[in-house]
Amino acid sequence: MRNLKLFRSLEFRDIQAPGKPQCFSLRTEQDTVLIGSEHGLIEVDPVVREVKNEIPLVAEGFLPEDGSGCIVGIQELLDHESVCVATASGDVLLCNLNTHQLECVGSVASGISVMSWSPDQELVLLATGQQTLIMMTKEFEPIMEQQIHQDDFGESKFITVGWGRKETQFHGSEGRQAAFQMQMHESALPWDDHRPQVTWRGDGQFFAVSVVCPETGARKVRVWSREFALQSTSEPVAGLGPALAWKPSGSLIASTQDKPNQQDVVFFEKNGLLHGHFTLPFFKDEVKVNDLLWNADSTVLAVWLEDLQREENSTLKTYDRVLVTVFRQSVVPPPMCTYRLLLPHPVNQVVFSAHPKKSNDLAVLDASNQISVYKCGDSPSIDSTVKLGAVGGNGFKISLRTPHLDKSYKIQFENSEDEEVNPLKLGLLTWVQEDVFLAVSHSQSSPQSVIHHLTVAPSAMDEEQGQLNISSSVTVDGVIISLCCNSKTKSVALQVAGGQILKYLWESPSLAVEPWKNPGGFPVRFPYPCTQTELAMVGGEECVLGLTDRCRFFINDTEVASNITSFAVYDEFLLLTTYSHTCQCFCLRDASLKTLQAGLSSSHVSNGESLRKVERGSRIVTVVPQDTKLILQMPRGNLEVVHHRALVLAQIRKWLDKLMFKEAFECMRKLRINLNLIHDHNPKVFLENVETFIRQIDSVNHINLFFTELKEEDVTKTMYPPPVTSTVQLSSDPDGKKVDLICDAMRAAMENINPHKYCLSILTSHVKKTTPELEIVLQKVHELQGSAAPVPDAVSAEEALKYLLLLVDVNELYDHSLGTYNFDLVLMVAEKSQKDPKEYLPFLNTLKKMETNYQRFTIDKYLKRYEKAIGHLSKCGPEYFPECLNLIKDKNLYNEALKLYPPNSQQYKDISIAYGEHLLQEHLCEPAGLVFARAGAHEKALSAFLACGSWQQALCVAAQLHLTKDQLAGLGRTLAGKLAEQRKHGDAATVLEQYAQDYEEAVLLLLEGAAWEEALRLVHKYNRPDIIETNVKPSILEAQKNYMAFLDSQTATFSRHKARLLVVRELKEQAQQVHLDDEAPHGQESDLFSETSSVMSGSDMSGKYSHSNSRISARSSKNRRKAERKKHSLKEGSPLEDLALLEALSDVVQGTEKLKDEIYHILKILFLFEFDEQGRELQKAFEDTLQLMERSLPEIWTLTPQQSSATPVLGPNSTANSIMASYQQEKTSVPVLDAELFIPPKINRRTQWKLSLLE
Repeated sequence: MRNLKLFRSLEFRDIQAPGKPQCFSLRTEQDTVLIGSEHGLIEVDPVVREVKNEIPLVAEGFLPEDGSGCIVGIQELLDHESVCVATASGDVLLCNLNTHQLECVGSVASGISVMSWSPDQELVLLATGQQTLIMMTKEFEPIMEQQIHQDDFGESKFITVGWGRKETQFHGSEGRQAAFQMQMHESALPWDDHRPQVTWRGDGQFFAVSVVCPETGARKVRVWSREFALQSTSEPVAGLGPALAWKPSGSLIASTQDKPNQQDVVFFEKNGLLHGHFTLPFFKDEVKVNDLLWNADSTVLAVWLEDLQREENSTLKTYDRVLVTVFRQSVVPPPMCTYRLLLPHPVNQVVFSAHPKKSNDLAVLDASNQISVYKCGDSPSIDSTVKLGAVGGNGFKISLRTPHLDKSYKIQFENSEDEEVNPLKLGLLTWVQEDVFLAVSHSQSSPQSVIHHLTVAPSAMDEEQGQLNISSSVTVDGVIISLCCNSKTKSVALQVAGGQILKYLWESPSLAVEPWKNPGGFPVRFPYPCTQTELAMVGGEECVLGLTDRCRFFINDTEVASNITSFAVYDEFLLLTTYSHTCQCFCLRDASLKTLQAGLSSSHVSNGESLRKVERGSRIVTVVPQDTKLILQMPRGNLEVVHHRALVLAQIRKWLDKLMFKEAFECMRKLRINLNLIHDHNPKVFLENVETFIRQIDSVNHINLFFTELKEEDVTKTMYPPPVTSTVQLSSDPDGKKVDLICDAMRAAMENINPHKYCLSILTSHVKKTTPELEIVLQKVHELQGSAAPVPDAVSAEEALKYLLLLVDVNELYDHSLGTYNFDLVLMVAEKSQKDPKEYLPFLNTLKKMETNYQRFTIDKYLKRYEKAIGHLSKCGPEYFPECLNLIKDKNLYNEALKLYPPNSQQYKDISIAYGEHLLQEHLCEPAGLVFARAGAHEKALSAFLACGSWQQALCVAAQLHLTKDQLAGLGRTLAGKLAEQRKHGDAATVLEQYAQDYEEAVLLLLEGAAWEEALRLVHKYNRPDIIETNVKPSILEAQKNYMAFLDSQTATFSRHKARLLVVRELKEQAQQVHLDDEAPHGQESDLFSETSSVMSGSDMSGKYSHSNSRISARSSKNRRKAERKKHSLKEGSPLEDLALLEALSDVVQGTEKLKDEIYHILKILFLFEFDEQGRELQKAFEDTLQLMERSLPEIWTLTPQQSSATPVLGPNSTANSIMASYQQEKTSVPVLDAELFIPPKINRRTQWKLSLLE
């Protein structure tokens, strides 16, 4: 149920034409009115207020000259380009309004009482003076004639077997004879003209006729089909009126009924049965209903009323009602309301104050052009014109503040001499300021509108009647159809019927009207008339928003969406409902037309904050100011309240900015918003105002609720991101944790305000910390138990402990109480738990008998706090050290234990030796040797260093052991053997030379490790040139041969792999051309098949059969690594053969690159010993190998990972299949591990390896 809004009021009083209007019809395309009188037909333009056509019918003989003639029907016929006119004398005329030519197409001798055309203008129905109905075609060819009064019910007659008949029903005090009483039929209404009334259904398949029955004198409604077959007859209805209107949607037929004390509009179904009614707000015999009219979409029913003459001494007083619902306090569905305003005149419009803080004040414009102002506030007396609705009565106390009539103002028009003023003279009333109204009227002489500036005239406060003066008026060309005002900027926008948007500068002295311009500087014009307009700031620019009756939504002159069913502007938000049954909310502060268009597009996927689903057909009624309520109305009329998440968060942020913590907390608690937002919105401000927060919340339960929801997550980054980037600091202490900061700050504030009242909250702050401070909590509870005098608002120890058990598991609390070593506290917790005293009392008694340190050791060991346990046990004396050492070994507490004993003590040495042995078991030989050496266990240290090959440390320890020369030499040979196994020939040679004095073996090790220059140094140091001939030169020549053989092998391998790679790539391209029409495989290997490959990739096969063998996906990491190694196989025809070839070629290049330093050193030695030929040969072979590889790099590594698939071909030679295959392969991605294979290996040209002496 929605308020009707006056769209346009046209007044044309002094029509310059003879006669009295008898009937009328609209010409919709020409926007004119056809009026019939006793003299003829005239066409009137109500906008320009002039007579466009006048066709006299008296002169032509169709109407009598004495003025007794009557036109009973007028209908414009679009196909005939003329107007059909029916006279009461029986003539049917066609009149061409352009040529004024008249043609009589038929005549009924008995006269015509009604002419009615079907909606498609294919049929015409005539009611004759002989009480018959004649149906004709549009060419006026008769189809059938029927009697208007029928004895039969019709084809839809009900079939009954007797159940439910009146004779079988219980009649109470009336007795059984009531079942056989004859029903008395009332005659037609006194003012009924007894003429038939005809109405058609919207699709033209049925029509209904209301006639006065000659037998009973009462009206009946009969329904006929298009084929002129009677369908049904209405049930007897006493006082049925003549007005009749079939709802275009086809469901109901509206008529009127006079009852003893009221008048109703009643509805019939097609079968003739009554189906609902509503009461007109008039007394009986006060008005009569001339006609009923439906609008095109069946949403509005108009009732045309005419006052009836009454006696002058009548004391009846009629009130018109305004129904008001205050959504802030209660949501009452229509037709109920919060309260009713009783007014003495019909109400034309109700407007609310534009002031944000006085939005409940309202003004009522009535038909007497009087404005009544109602204000909400303290009133000295009860206002008799304000009656409570659905929220009052039944003895309940009403907390609602009802408005009171502040004052009524009579509008003083300029032409006060006019006795009668049009009741609809003023429209589009807008309350822009406390004492300023704007209203619009339409010129009586031209298509112009006038904007009236209404100001309150000065008057005494106690006067009941005030006066509104029209201080100024501005004339605007065109008909103003809407007016909207921005409550913040006070801007006023006008919409003219042609779509132009004007800006009314009502605050300026000139009161000018200028075109509304968009940000580009061009005048704004709506392409279609908008039924709702609003002003809003969009991205910093004030814009006009409009919605048409076809759901097209405009911002300025840009169409943003075409599926909007309703919208509302609230503060900085735009809310819309759509045909997709959603309600969307946009923040206009940083929005633009493009972002709004994108957000409202059908393909846009919005986040949860800006979009929510609503019931089908929901429409926005309003948004409650300074609240989070969004009121929606459903198609069946009921109201629903939703709290749109965007509105809720925006209002919460405003409350938090104003430090209104209580309002924010209550809203968040009720609507289930995470309470972390109170802190995360602005951490710095919150921590600075913690005391304010606590004083506002006040409730201990609510503070505890806040504590329990705290978490480290910043909800402004995850759950509730702000609409704009926030610049507030995240924390006052960047090193501290959020939860700990809040707990500490709130606890300090609560202890400062009232530690006794907030005792439970203080305990919660300790428990909620990242590391719960349960020991402190238990100590505080113990202190409560020991307090003597009770303090107001204090909590007992029993209550505190009972509350604590709700937060912490009882077993955990028991363990922590035990960890305090306070047995009184342990007993207090144990008594509140479900533990069996037989379990814990013997244990506690045993502990009490122990020595203090050993007692605490036992407790810590029971609680598995082993670090503390060994600390207490270390204080018990040396006799307990074996037990302590066993615990250290068992729990690997070596580092912690070493801190408990002085380094020179025997206990320290024993722990170190145990630690070293533990490290040896973990195969950490070098750290074990260091621990042994530090503890003085040199033998164990030497063994550990020997095991790890740390020869320097081993020799250092050996020196401290004072080994003999032979023992030291034997140790040196052992170390040299281990170093040689690790290919550390230089270190092994050093050990042999310096500690075993075996330089000859050292030289041999150096030659084995290709350390030519170091070997020569030792030869010359010990003056053994014979070794050069016996060992050095043969080793050098052998190494040269090995290098030559290796280079030949590398060159051959490189060439073979390169050639195979080119073949594989060529075969792959051929396979793509052959299989273009086949479905391309989807795996990563789809473009890498060779000529012998006919299997799909492993990933595709596993994808197909992954459900049949779950062990495949559960393979061990070892098997996965093995499978990864096997993935690139050099076997011809393998799926990833070209990747394997790339990998092998890269290995060859990198291996050859690493030889540069070795080649350089051997070339120097070859030149030194005059092996020039061998040196040149090796240098030439190595240079050729490098050049071959360098030339081949661009040929081998030609593709990037993204280009490894076939590049899409979009040229003129492409086909649909080739393009599809290209794009299908483009989806194939190369694994990250394989992507590096497509990067060519680097050959560093700056590395100096050639010996110029050999060139």
